[in-house]
Amino acid sequence: MRHFEEKFFLPYQQRWINDPARLKIVEKSRQIGLSMATAYHLVREHSCQKCRYDAWVASRDEVQAKLFLEDCQKFSQILHVVAQYSGQTVIAADKKQGTMVLRFSNHRAIHSLSSSPDAQAGKRGTRVLDEFALHPNPRLLYAAAYPGITWGGKLEIISTHRGSNNFFYQLIQEITQNGNPKNFSHHKITLADALDEGFLTKLQAKALPDDPIRDMDAAEYFDFIRRSCPDAETFRQEYMCEPYEDQSIFLPTELVDAAEQEADIPPQTDLYMGVDIGRTEDRTVFWILAAVETSLVTKEVIVLQNKTFSEQEAVFYQLLALPNLRRACIDQTGIGRQFAERAVERFGNYRVEGVTFTNAVKEQLAYRLRSVFEDRKIKIPASEAIRADLRAVKRESTFTGKIRFAADQSEYGHADRFWALALAIHAAGNVPATTGSFFVNIPRNHENIFSNFRRANAAFDACAI
Repeated sequence: MRHFEEKFFLPYQQRWINDPARLKIVEKSRQIGLSMATAYHLVREHSCQKCRYDAWVASRDEVQAKLFLEDCQKFSQILHVVAQYSGQTVIAADKKQGTMVLRFSNHRAIHSLSSSPDAQAGKRGTRVLDEFALHPNPRLLYAAAYPGITWGGKLEIISTHRGSNNFFYQLIQEITQNGNPKNFSHHKITLADALDEGFLTKLQAKALPDDPIRDMDAAEYFDFIRRSCPDAETFRQEYMCEPYEDQSIFLPTELVDAAEQEADIPPQTDLYMGVDIGRTEDRTVFWILAAVETSLVTKEVIVLQNKTFSEQEAVFYQLLALPNLRRACIDQTGIGRQFAERAVERFGNYRVEGVTFTNAVKEQLAYRLRSVFEDRKIKIPASEAIRADLRAVKRESTFTGKIRFAADQSEYGHADRFWALALAIHAAGNVPATTGSFFVNIPRNHENIFSNFRRANAAFDACAI
């Protein structure tokens, strides 16, 4: 078994696998194989006859939970361990909690759970909290998981960072700055560390023949990843274990994470649109929200770059023609004024509102946006481009003591998505608790325009990366 581990796993993975500590934690770079190493370790430990308790793994979402258990199943076959995958089992139907189970012949099992802290309660045995910082409430998850190892087992925490205002970051600070009172065994693996220990060789062995990384050395790959990130701040957090300083960011990272949810949108739902106009460096962004019960759910985010004004206007008019689009707000500062005036002439000022971006107006829009995030009444796509724009906006004090909202230019723009979303929220106004004011059926061809824009956006984001 040791020969297999030395052949299959890199040194940093082996250190994690063979660390016997009761409490262990790792801050890590993205996609360097720590979850896979953990899956192997769980199979090795929990399939042996002397194992007394099950293992309970909390992943960020159902997809990740399934992938983790598939890795466990693969290692059970490699190690010739008799295991049975029982699929998904409901453990609390009233709370929609489920688990996927890999059960061994010694009657022990690995359970891969949802991210809900309630799913951890009342269970004994090893706990693995995977991508811990990305869970909706890491502190509550830790509080629910820790008592489960009272009678035996280990607690293992694996994560990249997600801002400084996060319980994972606080645990790391407690370990490194405040004497480690909980007595965690602490591991830290940056991309540079992984490359030093042979990560690129492993990655190249899995790459397709035409993948450009096959011809890179470690330094070239490091630069390739760094350039691929939307900004330097993202690279430092996601790959070098240096979290964002949330104090300088207007919209805290945990609020963005909590809003990254999918939701069904009925076909007749009222729509509201915000438009931030750009031309070359800045993008033109159309953010469309649907009022679903008490929430605003993102219907579509359409991004245009290097398009002529007439091309942008054509897209704008297509969207304004949607029969259930109730209101659109457009930034009419500078080059947006002509768009706003022509749209008002064509569709009426009850349907289109031009908004001039003064410092006072931007402050009002920004705080309304944040309050919707704080109240958990917004749902947005999980997108690196959107995340980069939302965290780009910073609240600063000028020399004269006035407040202004500023943003650095990034690979994805100049916070264009932030202001388009703020305008869409402004367009929605005070959406009633249940939306049913006036519904019309949307012709099929109107719905089709979103699929066309979606394909164009995917191609654009791929180029930006």
